[in-house]
Amino acid sequence: MQSDDQAATIAFLANAGKDPQRIDTHISTVILFENIVYKLKRAVKLPYLDFSTPQLRLAACETEYSLNRRTAPVLYLGVRHITRQADGQLAFDGAGELADAVVEMLPFAQRDLFDTMAREGRLTGALLTRLARVIADFHAQAAQDFSRSGSHAVEAALEANEGGFGEARIFDPLKVARLFNLCRARLELFHRSLDARGTAGKVRRVHGDLHLRNICLFKGEPVLFDCLEFSEDLGTTDVLYDVAFLLMDLVHRGLRYEANLVFNRYIDETGDDETLALMPFFMAIRAAVRAHVGAASAGDDEAKAAEARDYLDLALELLGPHQPRLLAVSGLSGSGKSSVAAQIAARVDLAPGARILSTDRIRKKLAGIGAEEKLPAEAYTQLSSARVYAEQRAQAARVLGGGWSVIADGVFLKPEEREAIEAVASTAHVRFAGLWLDAPREVLAARVAARVNDPSDATVEVLNMQLVQSPGALHWHQVDASGSLDECIEKVLQALA
Repeated sequence: MQSDDQAATIAFLANAGKDPQRIDTHISTVILFENIVYKLKRAVKLPYLDFSTPQLRLAACETEYSLNRRTAPVLYLGVRHITRQADGQLAFDGAGELADAVVEMLPFAQRDLFDTMAREGRLTGALLTRLARVIADFHAQAAQDFSRSGSHAVEAALEANEGGFGEARIFDPLKVARLFNLCRARLELFHRSLDARGTAGKVRRVHGDLHLRNICLFKGEPVLFDCLEFSEDLGTTDVLYDVAFLLMDLVHRGLRYEANLVFNRYIDETGDDETLALMPFFMAIRAAVRAHVGAASAGDDEAKAAEARDYLDLALELLGPHQPRLLAVSGLSGSGKSSVAAQIAARVDLAPGARILSTDRIRKKLAGIGAEEKLPAEAYTQLSSARVYAEQRAQAARVLGGGWSVIADGVFLKPEEREAIEAVASTAHVRFAGLWLDAPREVLAARVAARVNDPSDATVEVLNMQLVQSPGALHWHQVDASGSLDECIEKVLQALA
């Protein structure tokens, strides 16, 4: 409940313009006008934050402004003091005593929140790819923190979760106890890996609250805003833990394909692929955060309480057992390899799903260009192809060694290429399955000719050269890919079963 003093502040803010809209969260009240937004910290004290005095709220506003200018300078305009005049009236930046403070922002259309876009099915692959790049660029520039170990950062998050659940009364206590036990066991399992990541500079002052409600589309580009400002301990953490909040949010909404897409495009950009088995653990912690935060604001609202319990169930699912594996999806150009790989990746392992290693994307990365940029025909030599497949195998071995599943996406026309990728699975002691997608020439040619903005540079002429080469003996599952993508996926899943 808002204090009487803050009720007066909200009334003051609401009178600062025409037709105000109000949005309340568990720690903030936002007053929106057509041309300006005021964000007020609620006078609350929780296990993980303290906004109980005007001075504390002012400090939080100043920190919020400074931190969010890193990713959203166009949205964050400044901090305004709300002062009480001698006559008792409130004013902006007056000479009287401090009554409160607000962050002043530019508004954006609510339909441009990624939360709204997700509900309306407007999160396209191209937009999510841009978002992954924005996050990767931000993480690359975020300040490193070597003062704490990687495991310390995760320990702080677990302690905050345990404190939050201690205040909640809507959960099955056996599930909560199981959650804590599994999280502590995972922390012990990953302790050395987390510390090694901290030593390598992976602990940084990141966003900290990176879910769909804190991302918007502004002037056509994804913008990250409303970062976690109230705790340096919680806001300074592993970069993978930061992106895990977004991935968990997508999965919770049933958007597992989209979560896997963001996951893969982010790793494409960062190359941070040695410890991907951390991702479901990190996502589970994030789901637990949403569970206890949701419980704190649920009150008598059973729908909110049910959602909070759903987050707890998701956290437990993400902490379930898993076994890494290697799949290879092969076939001539136009057979649908990349589409199939993208569709099945989210089903191969725990969320966010398998790491997809595409020879097309690796080739562009090695050439130092964007995935959708074109390479000249002379760049496609036997030597360059051998280098691409070798890099794919090296990356696959690294990801599998870190305990995570891989889908290798490539033509694999030569028997020795297929044998080499199988050997990676054998060395890593994981299960292997190979798929060869096949379709008539006219189907393949039509698909190749229809491509736009695709990582593959293959043309119909390239396809014709592939067709005259024999793949040799095929021991992998052969799948008819001449029909629709859905039909092909069904056949692939049957083959894998």
